[in-house]
Amino acid sequence: MAANPHEANDRRDGIEQPSNRPGRSLSSKLLLLTILFVLIAEVLIFVPSVANFRMTWLQQRLNTAAAASILITAEQVPELPRKVQDEVLMATGAKAIVLRNAGVSRLLVVSDMPPVVDLRADLGRVMPLVATRDAFDTLLFGGNRTLSITGPMGDNGDEGEIEMILSEAPLRSAMITYSRNIALISFVIALITAALVFLAIRRILIRPIQAMTRSMLRFAADPANQGAIIVPTGRDDELGIAERQLAGMQSQLQSTLRSQKRLADLGLAVSKINHDMRNILASAQLMSDRLIDIEDPAIKRFAPKLIRTIDRAVAYTSDVLAYGKADEKAPSRRRTLLAQVVSDVFDLLGVDQDGSIQLSMAVPADLEVDADPEQLFRVILNLARNAVEAMRADREPSAIKRLSVSAARMGTVVIISVEDTGPGLPRKSRENLFQPFRGSARVGGTGLGLAIAHELVTAHGGTIELREGRTVGTHFEIRLPDAPVNLGSVARPAVRPVLVEDSRNR
Repeated sequence: MAANPHEANDRRDGIEQPSNRPGRSLSSKLLLLTILFVLIAEVLIFVPSVANFRMTWLQQRLNTAAAASILITAEQVPELPRKVQDEVLMATGAKAIVLRNAGVSRLLVVSDMPPVVDLRADLGRVMPLVATRDAFDTLLFGGNRTLSITGPMGDNGDEGEIEMILSEAPLRSAMITYSRNIALISFVIALITAALVFLAIRRILIRPIQAMTRSMLRFAADPANQGAIIVPTGRDDELGIAERQLAGMQSQLQSTLRSQKRLADLGLAVSKINHDMRNILASAQLMSDRLIDIEDPAIKRFAPKLIRTIDRAVAYTSDVLAYGKADEKAPSRRRTLLAQVVSDVFDLLGVDQDGSIQLSMAVPADLEVDADPEQLFRVILNLARNAVEAMRADREPSAIKRLSVSAARMGTVVIISVEDTGPGLPRKSRENLFQPFRGSARVGGTGLGLAIAHELVTAHGGTIELREGRTVGTHFEIRLPDAPVNLGSVARPAVRPVLVEDSRNR
């Protein structure tokens, strides 16, 4: 028979399928274990029941012999012929009966007295373990022995004691018949009980587990399929919790895979654009170099900034796929004037055309930061551009729209603040801050700006965080430590950056 092509594909893809061989599936193991455990329980019941049957059988014979003996030896009863006595006593199965009362013993001989008695038992003083041992000794090894059974006469033994000698063969035959019936009944009960327990456990446990297993296999085969996500049944037990957790993990994984696919598609699209864009920028770079030779004051003022902007664009096109590869190049740190970087950022924002947004820079002109100037420029540009776009989207004419960048040095750490008076970040953006494709604050945004800023700051060994507690606008704070200097055996004192709270939040 040909193998199932889907199973063959799953095996090639490394997806393990549940076994269909008898005895290997969870249902088969459960059924076999249920039958086994029920049979063990029946055995535990069978052992004392056999011992109790033996004791009951002997006690009945002893009671019958006692009643017949009392009748025969009673003074008010006319003496029975010897033949009749023997027939009455033989009906009890006894070979001999001994009556003891007040120190007087009387022997009633039914047949020839056996030469030897093999086993003796006092039914009034038999321990449970001894009774169990004797029962299985009779069942397994008995049949040809002679027993001597002793027991009290009357309720409290006040009428004396009776001893009966009888053959073990009738007892063993009765025990074999009883054991066979008990075994058959136990086996039937075991099957019925096992079937009921199996059906109950299969409905309560096995089916939900199988459903989760099938869902995981379907999801592993096609993670992008929305229908492969398990639908929780709404149970309130542990399996219900497992179903809901599995559904949550599958949904989260699908969302992550979609983000990764979008990122891969973006990288592919950018790689196609990158080739042509580099040629265009190279031509623009050649033409911008010629602007320096023109003796126009306005051109003289803007030409250097235009050349720096085009140079940055050319450099970006060379490294544009770095984020798609989740690997920014290591920062090339140097002493940089932060005020010049912020000024270049303000020149590229284009807010001086309409004058609706105010730009404020509170950065000392001589403040130096130990960082890669191009990467630091990208960090501040991403934060500033997000702030400008958010304030431009605010159509309230009376609202004050201001972007402020301030900085200060505290020991070996430079603290840079980028603040705006815009509408602030929505809740979803706060929960997914610095996550690509999830942390965007506007419709159609990708959230890559904050993600890139976070990655670049982290590469410098610094931190970037959103200061909470603002009722209006957003406030991002960047902390950039100076690069450590190797002084050999001389240890450089560690300076712990001090967290400065915004006084406006108090």
